[in-house]
Amino acid sequence: MLEHYVKVGSFTAADIVIFSFVVVFSAAIGIYYGWRDRGQGNAREFLTGSHKLNALPVSMSLSASFMSSVTLLSVPVEVYYYGAIFGLISFSYLFAIMISSELFLPVFYRLDIASTYEYLELRFNKATRLLGTVLFIFQTVLLTGVVTYAPALALSQVADMNLWAAISSTALVCTFYCALVGENLSLKINQVYIIIMFAGSLSVIIKSAITQGGISVIISDSQEGGRLNIWDFDINPMRRHTFWTVVIGGAVGWTSVYGINQAQVQRYNACKSMTQARIALYLNFFGVSAILISSVMAGLCAYSVLKSCDPRTVGMISAPDQLMPFLVMNITRSNPGLMGLFCAAVYSGSLSTVSSCINALAAVTVEDLIKPYIRMSERCLAMTSKALTVVVVSVQQLTSVISAITGGPLLALFGLGILCPFANAKGVLSGVVVGLILTVWLTAGEIIFPSPPEMTRPLLLTTDGCNFSSNANLSLTSSDLPTLISSPAPLHGSNSTNSLTGHWQSPSYLYTCTIGMITSLIVGLIVSLLTGKVSHW
Repeated sequence: MLEHYVKVGSFTAADIVIFSFVVVFSAAIGIYYGWRDRGQGNAREFLTGSHKLNALPVSMSLSASFMSSVTLLSVPVEVYYYGAIFGLISFSYLFAIMISSELFLPVFYRLDIASTYEYLELRFNKATRLLGTVLFIFQTVLLTGVVTYAPALALSQVADMNLWAAISSTALVCTFYCALVGENLSLKINQVYIIIMFAGSLSVIIKSAITQGGISVIISDSQEGGRLNIWDFDINPMRRHTFWTVVIGGAVGWTSVYGINQAQVQRYNACKSMTQARIALYLNFFGVSAILISSVMAGLCAYSVLKSCDPRTVGMISAPDQLMPFLVMNITRSNPGLMGLFCAAVYSGSLSTVSSCINALAAVTVEDLIKPYIRMSERCLAMTSKALTVVVVSVQQLTSVISAITGGPLLALFGLGILCPFANAKGVLSGVVVGLILTVWLTAGEIIFPSPPEMTRPLLLTTDGCNFSSNANLSLTSSDLPTLISSPAPLHGSNSTNSLTGHWQSPSYLYTCTIGMITSLIVGLIVSLLTGKVSHW
């Protein structure tokens, strides 16, 4: 058990070597292959790959694409504050994969289109395709912003580096990597990244187990602290996490990822047959589940190590996102290289997701916004595709939060097109607009008026036994610190109500996607029936 904690860390020579290897490796690959393959191929091959790959490498790339640095940093925090119930989202992965494999994959694979939104024009009209494209770009730019910020935050804390310098260096590496490495090579390199991600997470678990005296101690501490709260079958939709919100809400959200998201669709479309694509999707379940389980376990480790002295309460960290870097730099001080491995894992998660998102954004921009309106040669399109990746990496730095408001309406848009022959353009456009208005309203309400503690159920944290030391030789004992607290500082701001709204309560954030999808489906069906004119495909 640790007796002293430090607030700011520093890299040892071993940490620098391990972390630098990943950064230099990523940039060097981009430069080498960008030079070697200059002038070869076309825009489609660069952005979406080709039907040449087997299931295994594609499945590993699918796993790496959305198991990002955010997963490595935020899931353990979720478990630390609210318990391991979030781990049930692995069921959501399975349901989403099954739906995507049987409903969406056959359509997109047989059409062999570079952009999933091209389907919307084939099924409805250009306006529908443009709406889907704009919503995807909005959603993905937000995601890449967060994914780039996460490793920068970790690096700034463990290496005492300026945050904006860390963000700039992260964006620079992403620029080299994404602009010069096409989809085929990205698929292969992601296999390396997912191994590094898993190794980084596993190193935290092993070191924590050694520090605490074994995995059994960590499990025992977690049980006593209420962190093994997995089976909660409360049907109240206002509750933040229950079995139903995690499994049902998560399944709809992840179906919008695996079923219609350009970044995932273009990956399994790179398989040489539909059978291989299906196998890739199902194999990917084991990859994402392994990363999820390791992240949940890392959260239990964090609680076991820090259970007697919550670092946020005493001001050692200022935000929940800093919890894992804080834990790592304290438990690995006697083991040079482990801190560097953790940062390398976070960076790998960022690069794998950003490369997927940027390639998808460039593909959608070229296929949906440029080619239909501007006549360009294949060589010119390929150069434009590479230039677009640079532009996107720069713009996404402006974004600090991720939004899920578009996932449900977009899922409904494709679902209506595939499942409802009588759905028409007026109907689906009306449905998507109404669904977006509702999800924006729900999201804004949750941000302005966060759910009360009885709905979020934060778990007990204390400051008993704190004994800190820092680089400035500052020492604090429990007598200097706040008294026992029954819950962590709110993750989303203070609770408040408004006299105009009364006691506002939003449904669980995991239901936002589901509500948006159902609303868009209902409105889309009603308007299509009322207008009567069927869009034929």
